[in-house]
Amino acid sequence: MIARPQSAVRPSMADNFALGSGEALCRVGATTADPVASGLFDRSYAIVCRDAAAPVGHLYALRVGRDDPAARLTARREPGLACRSATVTTLADAGQVQMTRCITRDGAAYTILTTTKGNTLYAAEGLGGYVSALELGLRSLVADHVVPGEVSIAVTEAGDPAAFARAQAGVLDPAAAREQGYRRNNSGSFAEAAAFFETLLQRTDALTDTAGARRGEYLVNRALQESDLGNFAQADALFAEADRVPTSDRVELRLRRNYRALHLLNQERPDEAMAALDVPVEPAFPAPAASTIDVETAVALNEGVPLARKLGITAAEKLTSGEKGAILDAQAMALRGAILRLQGHPDQAARALADVPPALDRIRNGRIASTAPLRAQVLTEQAYLAEGAGDRAGAEKLLGGAIAVLGREYPQSTALSAATARLAAFYARTGATDDAMILYARVVKELGAAGGAPAGFARLLDPYMTLLVSRPERPADLFLASQVLLRPGVADTQATLARELSGGSGEASRLFRQSLTDARRAEVLRVEIARLAAIPQPTEPDRAGIAADQAELARIQADQGATLAKLAAYPAYRAISTQALDLATFRAALNPGEGYWKLTVVGRSIYGMLITRDGATAWKLPLDPAELAKRVDALRATIAEPRDGRTVTYPFDAAGSRALYLALAGPVAGRLPQLKHLIFEPDGAMLRLPVSLLIDEQGGVDRYLARIADPQADPFDMRGIDWLGARVGISTALSARAFRDVRATAPATGQRAYIGFGDNAQIPPFRALTNFAGSSGMIDCRWPASVWANPISPAELYSAKAAIGAGGATVETGAAFTDTAITGDTALDDYRILHFATHGLVVAPRPQCPSQPALLTSFGGSESDGLLSFDEIYALKLDADLVILSACDTAAAASVEATRAAGITTGGGNAMDGLVRAFIGAGGRSVLASHWPAPDDYKATERLIGGLFTAPPGTSTAEALRQAQLKLMADPQTSHPYYWAGFALIGDGIRPVLRGR
Repeated sequence: MIARPQSAVRPSMADNFALGSGEALCRVGATTADPVASGLFDRSYAIVCRDAAAPVGHLYALRVGRDDPAARLTARREPGLACRSATVTTLADAGQVQMTRCITRDGAAYTILTTTKGNTLYAAEGLGGYVSALELGLRSLVADHVVPGEVSIAVTEAGDPAAFARAQAGVLDPAAAREQGYRRNNSGSFAEAAAFFETLLQRTDALTDTAGARRGEYLVNRALQESDLGNFAQADALFAEADRVPTSDRVELRLRRNYRALHLLNQERPDEAMAALDVPVEPAFPAPAASTIDVETAVALNEGVPLARKLGITAAEKLTSGEKGAILDAQAMALRGAILRLQGHPDQAARALADVPPALDRIRNGRIASTAPLRAQVLTEQAYLAEGAGDRAGAEKLLGGAIAVLGREYPQSTALSAATARLAAFYARTGATDDAMILYARVVKELGAAGGAPAGFARLLDPYMTLLVSRPERPADLFLASQVLLRPGVADTQATLARELSGGSGEASRLFRQSLTDARRAEVLRVEIARLAAIPQPTEPDRAGIAADQAELARIQADQGATLAKLAAYPAYRAISTQALDLATFRAALNPGEGYWKLTVVGRSIYGMLITRDGATAWKLPLDPAELAKRVDALRATIAEPRDGRTVTYPFDAAGSRALYLALAGPVAGRLPQLKHLIFEPDGAMLRLPVSLLIDEQGGVDRYLARIADPQADPFDMRGIDWLGARVGISTALSARAFRDVRATAPATGQRAYIGFGDNAQIPPFRALTNFAGSSGMIDCRWPASVWANPISPAELYSAKAAIGAGGATVETGAAFTDTAITGDTALDDYRILHFATHGLVVAPRPQCPSQPALLTSFGGSESDGLLSFDEIYALKLDADLVILSACDTAAAASVEATRAAGITTGGGNAMDGLVRAFIGAGGRSVLASHWPAPDDYKATERLIGGLFTAPPGTSTAEALRQAQLKLMADPQTSHPYYWAGFALIGDGIRPVLRGR
């Protein structure tokens, strides 16, 4: 989010600004705690760059006078800094600059830039890998405007604006961070706003309660932002936590009232939202006290020095309590107007909305910039009323007015893009489709440049997708629009893995992975510090734990910054791949005979697209997401379900499968079976169902239904059905970009073909007594000891070993198969295939416990818990072509909480965001995972997995899987989809299981 055009930003008057041109890879945030900036007229800033967990450099503007500011800078630097003699260079805007190159005691390059202009010393210093940011920062300070230029730094991930915002919030002063959090919220960047307020919560010192007075405010902000992102359960929990924080502050009470009403509106519960607004709040505010300033302060203000920053004052805090309350009351009036419109009371709604602008104008003559989103909201609601009354011209003018209001205060923001999309939707509804298409194309371009649309934005693009489907000559535009929508977190992980592998297997790749590991570890520590700080009555061990974690966090942040600085020496990691592909480029990545079938959920609609090397076809499905979920659940219920500790199967709903195929495939239903390889990108409920069990011909269904009409017929014998998976090899992709990037990576370089793990040992008696003793008064979230009592047969592991040859395969079972042995094995990256035949634990042990996906192992040493957990898997160092998870429901999700606890800041809660994502993050190019319990009956799983290894060397993984499935389909005992359809291949299916000899 860019607050205003960069050319208009004056660093001397700004708390936060982006460096350079184009995408904001680095931002500058003002600080007041830096001892170097000890004078009234001194300014200090921290430079935070994408993917770095801590500041990579600092900027200073120090008044020369009472002492030597250069000496203060020298005293600030870490001991052991070895520097060469300074040289003189010339930088545009800054003139002659002294440059000093140094090496830290850890071996990292460190650069110092200084120049004096008049009575001010300007300085920029930091890690040498960020010299482009240091130079742009120094030039911007001297020129007092943000100068254009390229920031050339190492970038590791696909881009996580929330993580970047979290790093910025960590270096800004709390007051400035709070203001930026509100600004991000007003601009529609809800994930970034949530990151700011989450960081403020973590910085709240619960031990001394220096900032505890704002805890309730931070919690309700986080709650609303989670609601805006569609995470309603998390929002409910945060609102409940805020309710436990007592307050009599009349501003915060109004904030809580309004935010809860907004949360209910987000869930389409207008009657309850109105009830929330009706909760009485004390109306009166005391008159603001008169304030005075001394002569020195007045001089400073006249000189334009941002003294407010020195005094810890932000724009929000310059408002009096009465003014803040009046704004919140005006917001409540606007919410009433919106609710009345939704309830079908247009006249009452119009009166309520009409009262809002005058109320805002009474506050400082209406010159409060932060009220722009509220004014735009009122104009939008009035436009809807005008449209409902048949006043097309009036509605268009009001929607344009909303865009103008946001454009002045929040240009290039998500909020502005949303307002533009609303006008485009109005044009689409009223027949001005060409105007609509122009505006929508602009919105998609803006969202693509910003890294994609936030959660909740999809519904605004639904009319655009409908227009594009009606114009078959524009599939490229539909493909581009579909890519800006939010995808499961595993897609980000695939893109990051592809970026890591793009640098080969040398020092650059090692630095890349080390940076990712440090970033995850830093996030884990932040979560733990926040947990300990939130304890109402912390013990001495709690306090000691916080201090130790804070020290470790500082160390890791410094290490990670140094690692990224070293990584900047490798050009491959300075190039940033765009998040969106054009259709022509993507089609070129497909082979002849391949098809990419993409489903996209957009609001309450679903769109399909089939892309081949020769062209593309798009259509709108006759299902909405809710109906699709209902059908998927109904189909899954006829496959298998747990009952009394065992899996029960039922006759499969063949007619339902056929009907779902026709609804999903639409105009390409006859083309899909003719492909050699089908890459399926699911969305919505189809993330939970393998597409291979859909039926592509009616004849087999008719014959099956006629046969089972005989009471003596076996409904589980489903031979003769024309399954899609019987006709074409299928693999799963999670985004077009991730698929293209993974396909472009080199194969694994390991020298050993295969390692298999399984057949866990029974729990030792002493361990059973000590690890599984009951805990009184607490919810026990450990798995019961009985889970370890029934290990899965290792037969499929030994079958694979026999097929490969003993010289190229290893199997670890029994006491050798432990979590600690796996996490401590530094040679795992030498195996091209990893195969786990064990129990997958993907649900919580009890309903009150969080979900923590894991694979069951034997118990190892004292540190072992007999589980290879989500975060432990993510931390493994693999270089694998294929990971096989022959366990129960391994394609299931990890909860958002489990994802964050593992140090991963995006995704969570979607199918395949669990163990699949963890193994991809560890270095698995493709993962074979199950959608339901792996069947033991008739040796079905052993035969299926074994078929991968008995296929001729060089056979693609998708084709080897299809051939193995065909054999099970032809057997009356295993022809039911439960036995053959459960496994999905996530990754590039054309890569072979075993390489040709």
